[in-house]
Amino acid sequence: MKIITEEILAELIKRHGFENYLKDLMQQLKNDFTRWQEFNKIPRPCMQVPNGVEELMPICDDKYFTFKYVNLHPKNPHLGLMTIVATGQLARIDTGYPLMFSEMTVQTALRTAATTALATDLMSRKNSHILAMVGTGAQSEFLVKGICLVREITEVRYFDIDSSAMDKFEKNMKGSRFKLVRCQDTEEAVRGADIITTCTACKAHVDVVKDKWVVSGVHINAIGGDSVGKTELELPILSRSRIVVEYLDQSVAEGEIQRWSEKEAREKVYAELHELITAAKTARENEQQITLYDSVGMALEDYSVLRFTYELSERYNLGQDMNLTPVLADPKNLISLLQ
Repeated sequence: MKIITEEILAELIKRHGFENYLKDLMQQLKNDFTRWQEFNKIPRPCMQVPNGVEELMPICDDKYFTFKYVNLHPKNPHLGLMTIVATGQLARIDTGYPLMFSEMTVQTALRTAATTALATDLMSRKNSHILAMVGTGAQSEFLVKGICLVREITEVRYFDIDSSAMDKFEKNMKGSRFKLVRCQDTEEAVRGADIITTCTACKAHVDVVKDKWVVSGVHINAIGGDSVGKTELELPILSRSRIVVEYLDQSVAEGEIQRWSEKEAREKVYAELHELITAAKTARENEQQITLYDSVGMALEDYSVLRFTYELSERYNLGQDMNLTPVLADPKNLISLLQ
């Protein structure tokens, strides 16, 4: 069984190239979303715990099974810990044996950025140049880099209630080809933007973006509303928007659309992302339409990134081989390992 640590993943991406990794992952995601009907999928099991959320995200096709464990604990930074951490596993379907156990904190950021870039490419106006980044936590740089692969971004406006998070973002983005504009509040960031991307951590129904700030033609990536009781957009924005989700059965409980009844949400959501990728539906009718990618993240994206990372680890001969399952001469003689 191959073990992929954070250090090994960093070396793998260094060899492959960060931008190449994101571009190739986007293609992997396209291929897998196109195979939507081939996957056995369920809404992720989720447990509300003190100060946070614990989740498992399983999925499989006829060749591989993957799962991810992930948390959300918004108060963790006060303890010097990350808000979100994750681990994942890739296993064979034919035998059930695991092939790889891996870090998934960085890979979750990568797959979220790549999927958001796909949605942005399909849904935003082609002449979108100004990006508003609301929330400059651990995911923010990945999102900006992903969106810059699909649109000619000339200006990034950014805001976070934590000034140190903005300092971090500014330092990491320094030297980019776009203009960086540090904003005093969310309104300053989003007014006049072509693309608004929200990725905040507050576990509550919060109107981070107000309806009156959202003008015709805007595309919104709502990334931070990803669990029960956690949203970022003022409710009237939803009624004004053409809404696309990843997996409706999951999004009705965890996305921005949880603010509606399940019946209303199912009636008003325009499409699932795979329908845009396969061109079964058209994302945007005109330049004045407001489009909303209501993302909560789903197990198919984890499948794509775990499988892709495994293939690259084989190509570059990276990863630690360890026995986390028994190796026996007699497969029925388990106790022999202890004798």
